[in-house]
Amino acid sequence: MTDTANVQADEEAQVESDEREREVDTSHLDDVEDGCGCAEVWEHLSDERDE
Repeated sequence: MTDTANVQADEEAQVESDEREREVDTSHLDDVEDGCGCAEVWEHLSDERDE
């Protein structure tokens, strides 16, 4: 593969990654603080499930 083909492949992979990120609904995590750990996320999800 040439350098140009590598760059193009990397750009296409980034576009696909960006599109997947936009499709993911993360609204269920809106009340979770940025930087919290796994335990806090699981606790939040568990609390939401109980309601």
